[in-house]
Amino acid sequence: MAKIDLEDVSLRFGATTAVDAVSLAIPSGAFFALLGPSGCGKTSLLRLLAGLERPSAGRIAIGGRTVADGSTFVDPGARGLGMVFQSYALWPHMTVAGNVAFGLKMQRLPAAERDRRVQEALAVVGLGHLAARKPHELSGGQRQRVALARSLAVRPALILLDEPLANLDAHLRQSMLAEFRRIHAETGATFVFVTHDQNEAMAVATHVGVMNAGRMEQMDTPDALFDRPATPMVARFVGHGRTLAVDVADGLTRLPRARLRLPGMVDHGPAWLCLRPRDLALADDGAITGRVVGRRMENGMHMLSVLPDDLGDTPLDVAHDQAVPVGTQVALAIRSAWLLPREGDPLPRTAEALPA
Repeated sequence: MAKIDLEDVSLRFGATTAVDAVSLAIPSGAFFALLGPSGCGKTSLLRLLAGLERPSAGRIAIGGRTVADGSTFVDPGARGLGMVFQSYALWPHMTVAGNVAFGLKMQRLPAAERDRRVQEALAVVGLGHLAARKPHELSGGQRQRVALARSLAVRPALILLDEPLANLDAHLRQSMLAEFRRIHAETGATFVFVTHDQNEAMAVATHVGVMNAGRMEQMDTPDALFDRPATPMVARFVGHGRTLAVDVADGLTRLPRARLRLPGMVDHGPAWLCLRPRDLALADDGAITGRVVGRRMENGMHMLSVLPDDLGDTPLDVAHDQAVPVGTQVALAIRSAWLLPREGDPLPRTAEALPA
C-alpha cells in the first residue's frame, strides 16, 4: 500500500496552467477517484503521479518517498506503480500471458517466478483459461482485464487507472466496476481512478476528489460530497445539483412561502441553497412553488423540471412517480438541503488526509 502526498503541485504548459497548486493526501489503501468536467486537469494530475509529466512546482511523494520536487525526479519505471490506460495498450502480437509477463521480464524475474505471477494475476481477474489467446480474440472487457492483470503482476503498491471503462458498454462497465472493487479489496493496493462519470466514481471510491479549472475543489468521501459540498461548483456538479440565491437571518432561510432552519455553513447573510432531486418532493403545501417546464423519464421515474417562483431562473429537478403536464403549477417540499456562503470563498479548496 502507498500513501500519496501532493504539496502545492502545479503543471504549466506555457501560459496554460493544467494543474494549479493542488495539495492533498490520499490515505494508503484508498480507492481514490478523480472526478471533474472535461479539461479540468484530472488526467494531467494522474500523469504527474505516474511520472509522465514533471511538475512545474510543488512536491509529490508516494509511500513517504519523494518522487518529484524542485531537485528530484524519479522515472515512471522506478516509482513502483502500475497503470491501466483507456486504450488498454496491449501488444497485439503477444498472447494474454505474454502481455501480462511483459513487465516481469523488464524486472528480470526468473522464468519460474514469472510464470507463477502471470498465472496468479490472471486468476485474480478471472482469465486464466484465456492465457494463450491474442488480444484481437478477446472482448473489450476481457482486454481491460488483461491490462489490469499486467499491472497486478508486478505487485505495485499503487495502481493508476486512466478512464479505464470509457470504451466499454454500460453492462460491461458495471461488471468491471464490481471487479475493481473486488480486486482492490483483495490486493490492498492504493488505486487512483480518473473518470468523468460521477456514477462510476461514487460506485467504487472510498475517497473522491472533484477538480475544476486545474484546482481541487473538494476531496472527501462520496457521502460527504453529496451531503456537504464545500463549494458551489461541487454542489452543482455532483448529483446534478442546483443552487438558489437566498438569505439567512438568525439561522432561518428565507423563502417566498416559508422560513426554514436548514443545515450548512451559513447562519446569517447571503447563501446558496443547494438542492438535488432527492432533496425535493411534490407537496400540497410546499416551501417553494413553481411551474413545470420540462419532464423526462429517468430510472423508471418521471423527472420534472420546475422553474421556481421568485427565486431566479434556475429550474429544479424533482422525481415523481406520475407524469405531470408541462405548464402545471406545483408546490415543492424541501426534505433536505445544504447552505453555502454566497459572498467570498472562505472554505478551503484542498483537503487534509481523510481516514482510510
